[in-house]
Amino acid sequence: MKIITTPDPRLREKSEKVRKIDDEILGIIADMRKLSLDWEKEHPYELSAAMAAPQMGVLKRIIIIRDDMEDKERATFTALINPEVIRADGKVEKSQEGCLSVPSIYGMVPRHSKVRIKAKLEDGTEVRIKATGELARTLLHEIDHLDGILFIDHIKGVKDAFYEMDDKGDLIPVDYDAKIAGNKELWGEA
Repeated sequence: MKIITTPDPRLREKSEKVRKIDDEILGIIADMRKLSLDWEKEHPYELSAAMAAPQMGVLKRIIIIRDDMEDKERATFTALINPEVIRADGKVEKSQEGCLSVPSIYGMVPRHSKVRIKAKLEDGTEVRIKATGELARTLLHEIDHLDGILFIDHIKGVKDAFYEMDDKGDLIPVDYDAKIAGNKELWGEA
């Protein structure tokens, strides 16, 4: 398994609902955790906060969310199966987002600051999650993946919203017209 990146067309497809949590699904979740941490080892300035199954080319409605986004040493994740946004509200705020499947590009993405999610855990327990701030943003970003939506779609055409990381780990603005607008590697055929 590997993390797929733009312009892979599977990133633009809608994922199917998980009907049964079995060994196949648990194996997918284990692969997601491993790939997420392997990616992080190769990106010293970044934290792998979450991942969606489509980012491995697996079109199932599964995401993983890091349990502690402040501590890189605590490398554990909670899997959410068939996550569904019940409600997104609160103030719409812009904040930086990046994505394992959109290499080298970051963006100032507007999202609701509060979200309510319904999902199942690996053991089949149904949970309801109220999240705010970065956790809400991360959940919305990952659930977007399950519907074939990337963070860049929320800021397409917004010239001052795109950034790239320099060799020191700092984000610097990108020339939208030169690097973003007609970039087929980024947008694919979408």
